[in-house]
Amino acid sequence: MTTPTRRVLGIDPGLTRCGVGIVDVARDRSATLVHLGVIRSHPDLPIEQRLALIGAGIRAVIAEHRPHVVAVERVFAQQNRSTVMGTAQASGIALLIAAEHGLPAATHTPSEVKAAITGYGNADKRQVQTMVARVLRMDELPTPADAADALALAMCHAWRGTPTTASSGGALTPAQRAWANAEKAARR
Repeated sequence: MTTPTRRVLGIDPGLTRCGVGIVDVARDRSATLVHLGVIRSHPDLPIEQRLALIGAGIRAVIAEHRPHVVAVERVFAQQNRSTVMGTAQASGIALLIAAEHGLPAATHTPSEVKAAITGYGNADKRQVQTMVARVLRMDELPTPADAADALALAMCHAWRGTPTTASSGGALTPAQRAWANAEKAARR
């Protein structure tokens, strides 16, 4: 008898490079690499064309690999406003496409992902890549970093499930509490 698996599409949103990674995760938390890639758009293109390229790439990955769920990196705080805007726009496209395909979607902060993968919420990119490679039994580190981050997102979601929310009665981390408050304020 085979162990049921959950196929998770992780998306590290970005306009120039949008990382996509798919893993099959068994109930025993063992993970198998299904797909690793980056969807690219050229910075000289108009924003609507860049977003269309990202969307087409995500749709193609979903059509080919048929994930059960989508995990997207949550845009939280960055110094560069143009980077935040582009990341947020790509994130919105990813979430929209998940909904169009009837796929449940969740977002996870970078620190949640790092903690799930390495045990340390402030791990650097190399530490994340190393642990992703180790868990997936890869001979080399997954590259580029955007693609490795997408795999880490997928594994984080499979291992942690949907982040705890105030309505579920669970305790929120300070980052989750700040995010929940920001979302509540945005709905007003």
